[in-house]
Amino acid sequence: MTTPRAQEGAASAASDAGGRWVRSPAQAAAALVSVVCLVAAFVFSRAELVLIAAPLLIAALVDRSRRPSAGAAVDLAVEIAGPAEGTTSAVTAILSAAIERDAAADALHLRLATVDRPPFDAVLAPRSAAPLRLGIAVGHSGPQRILTAEARAIGADASWAGDPDESGSPTEVQRIVRPVPVPLRSLPLPARLVGLTGQHVSVRPGDGGEFRDVDRYRAGDRLRRIDWKATARRGQRPGELYVRRTTATSDAAVHLVLDARDDLPGEVADWAVPYPRPGLRSLDIAREAAASLAAAYAGMADRVGFDDLADAARALPPRSGTRHRQAVLRAIETTAARGSVTDRIRVPRLAPGALVYVLSTFLDEQPVRLALAWRAAGHRVIAVDVLPPLATADLPSRDRIALRLVLAERDVRFERLRVSGAERLQWASAERDVQLRRLAAPQRRATSGRPA
Repeated sequence: MTTPRAQEGAASAASDAGGRWVRSPAQAAAALVSVVCLVAAFVFSRAELVLIAAPLLIAALVDRSRRPSAGAAVDLAVEIAGPAEGTTSAVTAILSAAIERDAAADALHLRLATVDRPPFDAVLAPRSAAPLRLGIAVGHSGPQRILTAEARAIGADASWAGDPDESGSPTEVQRIVRPVPVPLRSLPLPARLVGLTGQHVSVRPGDGGEFRDVDRYRAGDRLRRIDWKATARRGQRPGELYVRRTTATSDAAVHLVLDARDDLPGEVADWAVPYPRPGLRSLDIAREAAASLAAAYAGMADRVGFDDLADAARALPPRSGTRHRQAVLRAIETTAARGSVTDRIRVPRLAPGALVYVLSTFLDEQPVRLALAWRAAGHRVIAVDVLPPLATADLPSRDRIALRLVLAERDVRFERLRVSGAERLQWASAERDVQLRRLAAPQRRATSGRPA
């Protein structure tokens, strides 16, 4: 699977964290423990408990008297340096944090959350703090939050800390990582071509295509197409002429329907966790497949459209041209999981005789319902399976049984699509090129246009 690359250039963000000081949990715990020890010493007549409570109470009182008079302002700047074109997918984040000189702060507390790991904390001394460099592995395509940083000052002996609620919003750096299109050697075509111009040979007569037959001259035929040898052999009456007819060239209308309602990793145990382990996800495969198909068909001057099942407002009708191609690729790059399952009440209308690619995991009924409706309307439908290879080593026995039921229902949906005349393409399979070559075969294209 091709590794996605980040966009070129650098992204930067900065924030000022400041506000009032709040008592740290250590100071509150010291006061609470000292009070409990004093009460226990009085109730149980144990003098040794006073020796434990006295230092803690004195420390709490001293720390309370050393509360800073003013809040500490923290300047936090983040810069993201992207990789070079076609190189590694790791990016470098440079964090620069500084506390104002007049602030009574002994340290700086940073809470960082990156795209490749759960949130973690870092404590820096303000005098020895240097710009931090973080290597962040960007293993997924699409829009994502590369880094979230939050800073606050820590007072003397960690007894006081800056209030995070008063420090403003955290610094966030977001980025769109482009999927790398895969070169495709074979491209399926619709059951019938209805365009007027293009690079594909259609079945109707016209100019620009391959040889079709020799027929009598009719009004409207061009004189340069007269076949004088055929006229000499077949002509029976004076003035009877024969012309060479060719097939017309046409373009294809291709519609890419991407199901962005969920984004599932290959580890089945991580389907319900907030921070799944690094690995390939279903939307990574879907974006790569959509970008590869869009680039390949647009390179042949075909009309390409896009639709997102999670957001009907992002639909683009099939068109050709460089600007429309960039718009389709941009729509694919910015596709992200919506987090909520929505159903289309109306079936989206497509161009006549379109080739429809439905890119989905097919774990529910909506993509199947739409694919069956488009198939009944006479369109050629190819169901692109974007579910990554599943790993079930960490699943308990009951979850494995549930997974078997889910996959069995999924197989039933694919069988319904097959019976209706729709075809299947597994994009993450090692035999993807073989499947595309089979789908692009002329005999399959000739028989797939009959609705079931």
